[in-house]
Amino acid sequence: MSIEFSVLQASIVGDVVMPGAKDYDDARSIWNAMIDKRPAAIVRCQGTADVVAAVRFAREQHLELTVRGGGHNVAGKALCDDGLVIDLTAMGAVFVDPLRLRAQVQGGATLAAFDRETQQFGLGTPM
Repeated sequence: MSIEFSVLQASIVGDVVMPGAKDYDDARSIWNAMIDKRPAAIVRCQGTADVVAAVRFAREQHLELTVRGGGHNVAGKALCDDGLVIDLTAMGAVFVDPLRLRAQVQGGATLAAFDRETQQFGLGTPM
């Protein structure tokens, strides 16, 4: 059975990166270079609707699903062989409400981005 990733690509704003694409190896690389997994496709999500579409597609196609956030992912759980990776690295915004002392952080945010935004208000979180 062949999986039609073109259906997924047509339903999202981001990109679906598949084996053979020139940026596939970069897209599947994580900080821990000892991890060498080869997903069937990587979805570079641009927003919540892309994430929802990718999860729905993985469920319908019975694909293993992993999520790559903005961090190092030392253990390599962000990748899988022959499954679908939801890549959130483009979704790295941090919104700070200094009056309520709260932040809304997208899944692709790094600690550096978090610190940069919170420190503008003299705030920070030990992590």
